[in-house]
Amino acid sequence: MDNQKVHWERIYKTKTAQEVSWTENIPHTSLEFISNAKLSLDAKIIDVGGGDSQLVDHLINQGYKNLTVLDISETAIVRAQERLGASASQVKWIVSDVLDFNPEISYDLWHDRASFHFQASSESIRDYLTLLKRAAKGHVIIGTFSTNGPKKCSGLEIMQYNKASLKQLFEKYGYESLSFETQIHSTPFNTEQEFIFGSFKAK
Repeated sequence: MDNQKVHWERIYKTKTAQEVSWTENIPHTSLEFISNAKLSLDAKIIDVGGGDSQLVDHLINQGYKNLTVLDISETAIVRAQERLGASASQVKWIVSDVLDFNPEISYDLWHDRASFHFQASSESIRDYLTLLKRAAKGHVIIGTFSTNGPKKCSGLEIMQYNKASLKQLFEKYGYESLSFETQIHSTPFNTEQEFIFGSFKAK
């Protein structure tokens, strides 16, 4: 088991959803960006690094029928499945480091909130975006810590971004920039973190 997987399994086995900074009961910004993509309810949507995020709950309730959640932590995915109960059968669940992911289909929408910024080397960023180009033929929504946000998360180094750096990076890999939004995320323990969200579309 690699060090990244060990790290995240330990986090999800020892902390509740209210003890980690990234928890959102209602992921308003993600839902707004997904709504703006104007997808059909049959669209293939993947939430990368989704863990036990409640985004998938809201997408199920909105009637989306082709949902996938990918996370490196099996514990996080089991927690999400237990929370959803019978509705969990409506989702395809994948336990994998995103860089080891070998997608069998292309996705109409690739969503990643607070996972991409853990790609902290030029090599892993390149590998992520190379995979993305192969797997995401439609919309891409990325939410990362901004240049005014934290420099670390869960003890790990992260990469910070702003509108200009996200735009430059994704356009380099063949994506058209659509819109950007700064989000002030209130953590479960009443601190604030600044995120930058960007939406892109394959050219």
